[in-house]
Amino acid sequence: MGPLQNLEQWDDFVGQRYKPNKDQEEFRKYDDTTPAGVREFYRLNHTHQTVDFVRAKKQQYLAKQRGKMNIWEALDYLNTLVDESDPDTDLSQIEHNLQTAEAIRRDGHPEWFVLAGFIHDLGKLLCLYGEPQWAVVGDTFPVGCAYSDKIVFHEFFRDNPDSNVPQYRTRLGIYEEGCGLDKVDLSWGHDEYLYHVVKDYLPEPALYMIRYHSFYPGHREGAYDYLLNEHDREMFEWVRKFNPYDLYSKGAERPKLEQLRPYYADLVSRYFPDPISW
Repeated sequence: MGPLQNLEQWDDFVGQRYKPNKDQEEFRKYDDTTPAGVREFYRLNHTHQTVDFVRAKKQQYLAKQRGKMNIWEALDYLNTLVDESDPDTDLSQIEHNLQTAEAIRRDGHPEWFVLAGFIHDLGKLLCLYGEPQWAVVGDTFPVGCAYSDKIVFHEFFRDNPDSNVPQYRTRLGIYEEGCGLDKVDLSWGHDEYLYHVVKDYLPEPALYMIRYHSFYPGHREGAYDYLLNEHDREMFEWVRKFNPYDLYSKGAERPKLEQLRPYYADLVSRYFPDPISW
């Protein structure tokens, strides 16, 4: 348990913040009326996501020693992540993922795009490994360099220990101009974890969608462009195509899992071995 009622509360906050055609006055107003739990979530996230923390989590998880599961077993395991404090949400995690994937499929995108939508939140298994909410979800951002004022609630970085490290307060920090995002440490969460789990199996555009879909300061606000290389900029077009499906595919209609399962079982089997390492 944490300050958020559930992990979807962060998704809903981001969806409202980046609602199409929203003007700057609405942005400011929404920030002022943000639920206390969401503000506390961002305070914890911005206080504790340090260079040392991120590197420690990479060392802990990127060896993929949590065990072996196939994609369906991982989805079933994620379904055990239930928050009884939220009476308004009765869709399972699989059903949430299906809503995203089905919206992508209806629009005629490639099957790997559909598959990316179907699995993109599987990194939230980190919650079941005992990680706090602020180390699982949240807008991601580079650590080890100056914090952009495009990061939501950036004022909370004042309590981050890295704010007292002179090198980390400079524009480039520990990085080089145009070094490329693969050489940049972003704050730790479900995006980076899942990317490393699936990086050997999916096309590169799908991997960018998975790895950077929460990097809103970058792909939505244009912050940190000086760290990107040209390839990152090209791939971000795919991230931007994916983003609306991630934010706005929730609907009242419950996906018919049993009818859809054969299609997705076949799709998963064509890209992933059984099992994979987590």
